[in-house]
Amino acid sequence: IPEKKKKKTVRLGVNVEKVEFHKFANRLRVHGVIESGMDIGSYHTLNIEQDTQLSIVKNWKSDQLERIKEAEKASKRPKVIIVCLEEGDADIGLVRHYGIETYSHITQSSGKGEGTLREVFFDEILGQLLTLHTGSESVVIAGPGFTKEDFVNHLNKKEPSLSELILVEDTSSIGMSGFQEVLKRGAVDRIMEESRIARESKLMDELLKEISTNGKAEYGYEQVLQAHNYGSIETLLIADEMLRTKREKEDIDEFLISVENNQGRIVVFSTDFEPGQKLMSLGGIAALLRFKVQ
Repeated sequence: IPEKKKKKTVRLGVNVEKVEFHKFANRLRVHGVIESGMDIGSYHTLNIEQDTQLSIVKNWKSDQLERIKEAEKASKRPKVIIVCLEEGDADIGLVRHYGIETYSHITQSSGKGEGTLREVFFDEILGQLLTLHTGSESVVIAGPGFTKEDFVNHLNKKEPSLSELILVEDTSSIGMSGFQEVLKRGAVDRIMEESRIARESKLMDELLKEISTNGKAEYGYEQVLQAHNYGSIETLLIADEMLRTKREKEDIDEFLISVENNQGRIVVFSTDFEPGQKLMSLGGIAALLRFKVQ
């Protein structure tokens, strides 16, 4: 029987010609010609997944680097907070880009305090949420039984401003296993997706309203460029598909930098969702203006 060969990890340098993101497999496929390592000159496809180590050698544009830095900062802020609780015990977790970080464990005290021991327990959880929630998209309240519903009622009475952030999920346990149950049920993915769609839908509604009244909006590449020449762009809306296409044909980054230098905001719409598809039907690019361009 021939001896089974062991797989050996090698490092390759590939001159990238094509990049594809397979969202359902959560995998980035990078295709190009090998320039360093084994089989130089051959075509090869790299499958990039989470935790894959790679180096990117590229002439970075300043706005691209700035967006990477912004994304890195944003990834460190918890977008979703998970509270898993049952009678007498609660765990708070923060959803980070690398997974869930356990923030605290709270146990109901047996000592004295204002109100019932249960109310004191709920107040302690609520106090930590008030400290953490700034900048978060949502707070998931989860756990077995009815304690979570009782806590939500307590929260609604004491801090109604938090109510719109609350999502309730059933789990069979608390702690890290409870956090993982919340992730497996897709609650966090739904929150993040709905949050992006909501932001883009609001901008699209505003754009269509301005267009319908012949107001402060332009759409189509030439019209948007003209508006920019007047320094009128307040918010630039561009579809990701349009951005990719333009970057293949011309240097659109110079235009984007110029918009930002004129205090314009740039929002890249995903064509996976309806607002982005609507934007593509308008030419893939539009702008909300500070003032109407004649």
